[in-house]
Amino acid sequence: MTEPVRASNTPYAVDVEAGKSYWWCACGKSAKQPFCDGAHKDTGITPLKYDATETKKVYFCGCKATAKQPMCDGSHSKG
Repeated sequence: MTEPVRASNTPYAVDVEAGKSYWWCACGKSAKQPFCDGAHKDTGITPLKYDATETKKVYFCGCKATAKQPMCDGSHSKG
């Protein structure tokens, strides 16, 4: 597998905490979207680490097509 699975047609709104790290699922197969649960094994796709620099709400990509990984850039509405 070289292309990710579309996990959602909308972004995931998540309240992140400053100083914490989050592992974004890049393959789309995780049951714990938008975060990695190890389902990427044998896909050739690895999760992406996101380090929160401040406590706030962020929008993680759900369609896995964003050009600004791991954040949503609106790609889900383009096709």
